[in-house]
Amino acid sequence: MNKKLFAQIIKFGFVGGTSFVIDFVITLIVSKLCRTIGMQVATAATVGSVFGFCISLVYNYFMSMKFVFERRDDMNRTKEFTIFLLLSLIGMGINSAIMFFGVRGFEHFLPDIVDRFPDYVTAGVKMFATGVVMVYNFISRKMTLEKKDEG
Repeated sequence: MNKKLFAQIIKFGFVGGTSFVIDFVITLIVSKLCRTIGMQVATAATVGSVFGFCISLVYNYFMSMKFVFERRDDMNRTKEFTIFLLLSLIGMGINSAIMFFGVRGFEHFLPDIVDRFPDYVTAGVKMFATGVVMVYNFISRKMTLEKKDEG
């Protein structure tokens, strides 16, 4: 792996890590609030995940395009954000599906664990979902948003 790509992955990891913290905290807070009004654990986790995603998306866009990816000369910022948003929505869909079906799987196979530790189940599934979506995000953004090296 060349130095430029390695440095880019490190920056992406930092931006993604800070975005994850924002997303994670919001997910848990909203999920807990939703459960207090009677929402099922899997639904509450999914709703929390959507809120966390939306708030961290804006932060991630600005940080990614400033520090991680080299902007394309042939793309205006509106188009760039639109593509970033669309790619991120696909990522959110992947994330939400993993959240819902992951927690649902725990509810089906280990209901006592979910009843006793809903926050831990939500957090564990969220960490797994984040890892999957992180790989998707890097590859999709690099392929579509970054200026191509000439040569």
